[in-house]
Amino acid sequence: MFNRAVSRLSRKRPPSDAHDSDGSSSSSRSSSRQSLKSTAKWATSLENLLEDPEGVKRFREFLKKEFSEENVLFWLACEDFKKTQDKKQMQEKAKEIYTTFLSSKASSQVNVEGQSRLNEKILEEPHPLMFQKLQDQIFNLMKYDSYSRFLKSDLFLKHKRTEEEEEDPPDAQTAAKRASRIYNT
Repeated sequence: MFNRAVSRLSRKRPPSDAHDSDGSSSSSRSSSRQSLKSTAKWATSLENLLEDPEGVKRFREFLKKEFSEENVLFWLACEDFKKTQDKKQMQEKAKEIYTTFLSSKASSQVNVEGQSRLNEKILEEPHPLMFQKLQDQIFNLMKYDSYSRFLKSDLFLKHKRTEEEEEDPPDAQTAAKRASRIYNT
């Protein structure tokens, strides 16, 4: 279940069939403007980054290179868990989070204080905020450690430069300079 939620977040959106009269896709132009706004938003806070599926995708790429992708995966799993209404589903998701991230035999174990106090008994009576303290620890770890490095990383800076170039193409600058010369002579 958790893996399906993560894969949904990391999927690319399908391109639109809508095109302008010049043959270019209106969705690609608006998406580049949108992603520029998104990239600027990513730099303002980790919260904004985690609200944007493209931001999550880029942050995951970065964390994967740092061998700490499990942190964001755990945080996303907890977010998904909190939205679960059905008791049986909640039990299943709680067990999956525990076995994937918190147990001593976890495949993607996160490093949190108090994980030893969590045992399988609490998984029988799950509640939406049962992982909140642990999730907050991981969030703070990402915020004060990984996130600041992400903003300085080649991955982020390259993405930001690409967006800036898309917004301000060289042809537009040249045309503006030519127009300026014509009108200022």
